[in-house]
Amino acid sequence: MAVEHIKCGKADTERNEDDRAVRTQVEAALADIETRGDAAVREMSARFDGYEPALYRLSQSEIDALIGTLDAREIEDIRFAQAQVRNFAEIQRASMRDVEVETLPGVTLGHKHIPVQAVGCYVPGGKFPMVASAHMSVLTASVAGVPRIAAATPPFKGAPNAAVIAAMHWGGAHEIYVMGGIQAVGALALGTETIAPVDMLVGPGNAFVAEAKRQLYGRVGIDLFAGPTETLLIADETVDAELCATDLLGQAEHGFNSPAILLTTSRKLALATLSEIDRLLGIMPTAATAGASWRDYGAVIVCDTHEEMLAAAEEIASEHVQVMTDRDDWYLENMTAYGALFLGPRTNVANGDKVIGTNHTLPTKKAGRYTGGLWVGKFLKTHTYQRITTDEAAADIGRYCSRLSMLEGFAGHAEQGNVRVRRHGGQTVPYASAAQ
Repeated sequence: MAVEHIKCGKADTERNEDDRAVRTQVEAALADIETRGDAAVREMSARFDGYEPALYRLSQSEIDALIGTLDAREIEDIRFAQAQVRNFAEIQRASMRDVEVETLPGVTLGHKHIPVQAVGCYVPGGKFPMVASAHMSVLTASVAGVPRIAAATPPFKGAPNAAVIAAMHWGGAHEIYVMGGIQAVGALALGTETIAPVDMLVGPGNAFVAEAKRQLYGRVGIDLFAGPTETLLIADETVDAELCATDLLGQAEHGFNSPAILLTTSRKLALATLSEIDRLLGIMPTAATAGASWRDYGAVIVCDTHEEMLAAAEEIASEHVQVMTDRDDWYLENMTAYGALFLGPRTNVANGDKVIGTNHTLPTKKAGRYTGGLWVGKFLKTHTYQRITTDEAAADIGRYCSRLSMLEGFAGHAEQGNVRVRRHGGQTVPYASAAQ
């Protein structure tokens, strides 16, 4: 058995150097925002986006005017996509129930799902207006019941993009800011003179946005580390090169550093896909972007068996995994490390990105090993509570509490149990005693 790398992307050492450069720039930018607030945000917006409005937050009249520029077909399409995302998010929310149960006579335990109180939703849009990202973050937060949703998106060609703003507004955003990159997520997380800080940041973005979220994590919550788009195709001889090449390049066009990998048991398919990619890059309107990603981050790997492909896929832990084989359900049953699966040749990643209803904000850089993607549950905090309702239960639990506390040397903890035993158990228990 063997694994053959027919095409490789940049070496890890080169990628790590790129990451270090981004880290340094982001750290300086966040420190500037924290120190100078709105002034720093304004300077960064002018420098990076060429955008200097009087106010970055849109008024209701500005929102209405932008929505008014959309035609009926655009409005219907956005509404349709949001209906799919809302429906699945509501189904997910309904699966998360508060619980309360009497675990022992007189002892009641429970938990409640409480929404995060203020969320900042970043919607990318400098190169492409990412309308769908507004559904995934803003609308999903709204279904979760978040009481304050602040959404930010960069200007597109020097102005707010009407479709993105409409999706944010219809999704349930309470505040909409036209600002991008580090300055957007930094302002939302740290707060400025005009922007109240949020409790959580969500949404995908470029390397700078992803790094800013990483550095801000802890000060605020984040959904996940959502870096550049990643796509993995697992394919065998049951599909053709045109399908594989189209699905690889269709995601590589996201940016100049979007990994796209073909994993296959067919060397014939691998070689044919390489040829088809060359053909498509000659006619794609976004070939400059997709071609750069494919050149530096694309890979083609040939394996002897499906078991080898599974092992390789688990190691790669890609954000999107498209499975087109004679045993798609086998991969569904056995894969554990990925963002989302797209099963069968009728399915494609773009469906998940735009309309089908599942959330497209997914873990990258192998984070699928320990987390799933953004969903309604990410906006909910599960808080426990407990209640003792009888004297007998207070005394019984108190005795266990006392003995276990003294086992660890915590006299004060033990006394918390002892005082309940004295009051409710009819016994005299010395301070910090482990008596029965």
